[in-house]
Amino acid sequence: MNIKRIGNIILEVTDLDASIKFYHEILGMPIKNERRNWVDLGQQSGGVLSLHPSSITTSHTGSSKENGILIGLTVGDLASAIDELSSANVKIFRDVQERQAGKNAIVLDPDGYMVSLFEPDFSDSKDKQTTGYVGFTPE
Repeated sequence: MNIKRIGNIILEVTDLDASIKFYHEILGMPIKNERRNWVDLGQQSGGVLSLHPSSITTSHTGSSKENGILIGLTVGDLASAIDELSSANVKIFRDVQERQAGKNAIVLDPDGYMVSLFEPDFSDSKDKQTTGYVGFTPE
């Protein structure tokens, strides 16, 4: 097997419209593709976050606090991102923490999925940063 990259992460959501509002309107993720029961969000290159409504006949089994799902997004200015999200009444699961690699905070989407926001530290005193996501677990 030769996996080239992550294509997409699929979230089953209880209210597709509320999730589109959160990820597209509040977080600002562009919509790449949209169908009646499926929405792909993300930049032109890289992985995609796909939203799919959970079936009426299948129960939504829980949030990421119960099942360990954590979505990681890199931001340019974490403090202003948290201010903006707070003013939009987004639940802050864990406030800003400073780590060696940068700053991190966790917010919750409408279904209780954790979204980790990470601002890398690119200061002159830092060694070369990774080009990948460096996030933190909710603990």
